Amino acid sequence: MPRPGGLTGQLGSRGGMALVGLWLLAGALAARQLAAVLRQPSDERLTDLLGWIGDNGVLRVRGSFYDGANPFTGTPFAGLVLKPLTSAADHSLGVAWTFGTLLLVAAVGVVAARALPEPVSRRTALFAVPVALSLLVVSVPVRNAFTLGQTSILPVLLVLVGWLLRGRERHTGGVLIGLAAALQPAVLLFVPLLWFTGRRNAAVAAGATFAAGTAAAWAVVPGDSWTYWVHHVAGAGLGAPSDGLANQSLHGALLRIGLSGPLELALLAVLAGAVAWFGLRRAVHYALDGQLLLAAAIAGCAVVAVSPTAWQHEQLWVLLAVVGRAGRRRGDRLMWPVTVVLVMSLESSALVPNMSVLRFLAENGPLVAAVLAACVIPFLSRTADSWATPEPSGPFTRPNLLLELLLIRVGYWGYSYVRGQADDGVGTAEAHGTQILDIEGMLHVDWEHALNQFTVRHPWIEEFCNFYYTTFHFLVPIALLALLYVRRPPSYRESRTALSFATVLGLVGFWFYPLAPPRLMPGLGFIDTAHGPQDLSDPDFGALTELSNQYAAMPSLHVGWSLWCAVVIVRLTPNVWLRALGVLYPLMTTFVVMATANHYLLDAVGGVAVIAAGFGLQRLTARFLPVTEPEAGTETTADAVTRTADAGTPAGAEPEAEPEPGKAADEQRDGERSGASAPGA
Repeated sequence: MPRPGGLTGQLGSRGGMALVGLWLLAGALAARQLAAVLRQPSDERLTDLLGWIGDNGVLRVRGSFYDGANPFTGTPFAGLVLKPLTSAADHSLGVAWTFGTLLLVAAVGVVAARALPEPVSRRTALFAVPVALSLLVVSVPVRNAFTLGQTSILPVLLVLVGWLLRGRERHTGGVLIGLAAALQPAVLLFVPLLWFTGRRNAAVAAGATFAAGTAAAWAVVPGDSWTYWVHHVAGAGLGAPSDGLANQSLHGALLRIGLSGPLELALLAVLAGAVAWFGLRRAVHYALDGQLLLAAAIAGCAVVAVSPTAWQHEQLWVLLAVVGRAGRRRGDRLMWPVTVVLVMSLESSALVPNMSVLRFLAENGPLVAAVLAACVIPFLSRTADSWATPEPSGPFTRPNLLLELLLIRVGYWGYSYVRGQADDGVGTAEAHGTQILDIEGMLHVDWEHALNQFTVRHPWIEEFCNFYYTTFHFLVPIALLALLYVRRPPSYRESRTALSFATVLGLVGFWFYPLAPPRLMPGLGFIDTAHGPQDLSDPDFGALTELSNQYAAMPSLHVGWSLWCAVVIVRLTPNVWLRALGVLYPLMTTFVVMATANHYLLDAVGGVAVIAAGFGLQRLTARFLPVTEPEAGTETTADAVTRTADAGTPAGAEPEAEPEPGKAADEQRDGERSGASAPGA
């Protein structure tokens, strides 16, 4: 029963507002997904489903399920389940199917949120459901299931409910898992999981239900059953080519690296067997530890990896692995869940740079995450000292390096995406350019043309400016961030946050005020020294426009980032000469961007403004974030932290707190362990 006082009494005013905001966000994301599907023409939505049960669909006309231009990709049992829908294959079915899919997604989110391992605080229990729903709706598997009209959400829900059922309902749980296996055979891996966790009757019920459903399909459609189970080896040859990027199984990865034939099959057998074995052992371990949802996610990730095909709509298990806790420090705890959410929500180019050495990782991100979850990541046991009370990770410690690199990469991708999507209309941008020149003329600071002509008349200055413009913009900030991370962790956190805020504000300027730089203003005599002549009669302005939005000029982030570097250098060192170089850097950058006709002076002023606002927002947010205070008597200055960190000793380290193991869950785990044994034990 909830305590008196409602949400405000339980969470406080801020907590209550945050909870309401999360529910509004979840609702908005769900509505957006529904709209994205339903606004499509009726013949372009739910393409797989309507291709199967539509007017000429293989489930509607006489003949094999697995012939025709759009063959069925599910089991014969699944085909028989869907076949009655052929009598209602019209517009109303598409709407009903879309809303039904949303209800299944919501059910998965609620079940997963309610299955968090004990002990769960009241606050966590209230926040878990809207967070789970939001993560599910934005994930690629759910979006893909909505778009194609696939049934892959249902097996996940059946397995979760069946796995989590306890007490007298265990047999029912086995039946549900058996039904899921009849729809998606790879989830049969949950049958040995049931067996080795002591639920042998449920394992038998699951196997019997799967066998009964498959046998019934053999009796009704023997030809299609032969085609699916024998000719296509449990559906491995159905659907799109198995070497496509959408297939994130081990089989697909081996095909993409060029293996085929007996060698590929032999290697696949070894790898799939190893992943299934280790995944099953780990799932048993965490199930006996009382982490039932994590155990299901680990087994599901093994299912994704070992399946002949694991298309995007079948990869939902990977997202559920977000529940695992990894890392002793509080800051390290974010690394795994953030990585999983990003991998399962964004395209590979957002996470991995376009480099040949990283090609395998870029092509197989979900598979790598699935294998890591099933076999590698050392998730914490509930009996671990840091389970409930992780070591503090406050402003005096270094943030997780891998997490920082990942967020920097995603941030740069977002920066490039928003910059590229900003309005690049020629008329608007040139009109804004005229406005800027008029304002500068009124203020008598329209120096761009004179500086540009001066630079062109002196080739050595032009060459220097071109090199400067294309080199230092990223090199200097990255070098300073690396130095701060190693030598001044507290300053790194502050400076990184300020730079992030400033960059976001710069994107706002790009979006709302597209501006033609001097080099793209026609008839004014500016010469583009860095990029060469631009053909203004070509609406695309040549190949350069394919790289970035040429009208993202206000504010100048070249100047803004260089000013950030100056602030960091002045704060970082007492050396007068280094400080002088730091102050000179934004001044030189301002000269270069004007001399190369890439920015106006007012663009530079805009860059200064966003950096000032970035540091202001950083200070403002720091006032509202909790700060982990070091113990009394310990050093708290940045120098002390750096010195002790360099010596290999964490500064201000706090003693480990006593864990709260959760007695009820421990008793349940001990009861399940009795009479249960892991494979190979």
